[in-house]
Amino acid sequence: MTPFKLTDELLAEIELLIESRKDTALKSLMEEIHYADIAEIANDLSEDSATYLIKLLNSDKTSDVLIELDDDVREAILNNMSSKEIAGELDELDTDDAADIIGELPQEIVEEVISEIEDREHARDIVDLLRYHENSAGGLMAKELVKVNENWNVLTCVKEMRAQAENVTRVHSIYVVDDDDKLKGRLSLKDLLTTSTKSPIKDIYIPKVDRVNVNEKPEEVAKIMSKYDLEAIPVVDEIGRLVGRITIDDIVDVIKEEAEKDYQLAAGISQDVEADDSIWELTRARLPWLFLGLMGGIGAAAIMGGFEEMISKHAILFFFTPLIAAMAGNVGVQSSAIIVQGLANDDLKGSISNRLIKEMLLAALNGIILAMVLLLFTWFWKGNFPAAVAISISLVVVIVVAGIIGTFIPLFLNKRGIDPAIATGPFITTSNDIFGILIYFWIAKVILGI
Repeated sequence: MTPFKLTDELLAEIELLIESRKDTALKSLMEEIHYADIAEIANDLSEDSATYLIKLLNSDKTSDVLIELDDDVREAILNNMSSKEIAGELDELDTDDAADIIGELPQEIVEEVISEIEDREHARDIVDLLRYHENSAGGLMAKELVKVNENWNVLTCVKEMRAQAENVTRVHSIYVVDDDDKLKGRLSLKDLLTTSTKSPIKDIYIPKVDRVNVNEKPEEVAKIMSKYDLEAIPVVDEIGRLVGRITIDDIVDVIKEEAEKDYQLAAGISQDVEADDSIWELTRARLPWLFLGLMGGIGAAAIMGGFEEMISKHAILFFFTPLIAAMAGNVGVQSSAIIVQGLANDDLKGSISNRLIKEMLLAALNGIILAMVLLLFTWFWKGNFPAAVAISISLVVVIVVAGIIGTFIPLFLNKRGIDPAIATGPFITTSNDIFGILIYFWIAKVILGI
């Protein structure tokens, strides 16, 4: 299959078909295009053209297109659709996707849209999902699944499965419940096909099944599904009743969003933004960390001012100030990035003290190797052996301290329930710059005797 590529020529052709209202030709062109690619097209069209395209095509296709659209494009299109038209799209979507769209609508039209949904059971399921917080397994799950009662026999089970599967896009697992809808286990398709039709389900189902609670955080669900290579996982309420399932496609979205958020935090962006956001929104996201950097720079300048006499006598120290600050920042970011990655993947083992000792030894080894190179370079360059020794020893100490800070801060933040990704980037760099410069000039002062 050749990957779809949106060209200027194709976009111009679609715009022309829309402007000239050549609906038959436009439908024919869209027929062979995947819904995700149609979403890419709609994202690049004008608001009116994108709305016209969505209204023209059948809901069984455009409902999936709506989910793939950029948030602002989807909002604009929904604003140009009637409650009945929106309900028609929701009728074709799985309950989790439908609930996501409902959650984006203005409150004053939500009830009207829900009342227009033809499948009343589907509407009830959507309303039920709206009860859960979006940052929870309940807010992530879909109601569509296949479940059977432990008291049924195989024949009854197969009949019920056929009826239920009509509303499920993909059957990952068959869940077994009791008369109170409490999750008991899962059913193997192989066992179902090779067992007598009169056999009770309670004799053949597998009691061990991974599950998550409705209040579990999406990040924790992602860790469980990743660890056990699950395509879907059942969701139970506080008393163990089966209320939905989460599929791998939803978890991929969670992992992607979390990675984007952590990347932006590490880059010094305090809130979720995109390149197309307004200048004001981008400024609000970036300015807090830039202000932190400014304060760090002022602090470093003030520290250097306190050693003005020493710098005037040993100008060589001034030349190596940027190197010391850069090494402190780099080592701190490296250490914190490894810790944040380990915390995110849930594969960080051992106590904090052991982790700090390991990082300290690693930083010391790296620092000594780099310091030896720096000592030789500085000595041959300037011929000032005491200054070369002072600079090299400072480098070792600064690297060790930066490694400890870069390791401890994300672990500490994680213990306090704060996203450890905030530790990387400007936060670590600024703190290590200040400590690094202070340590550098203090050690130089002791060794050079000023």
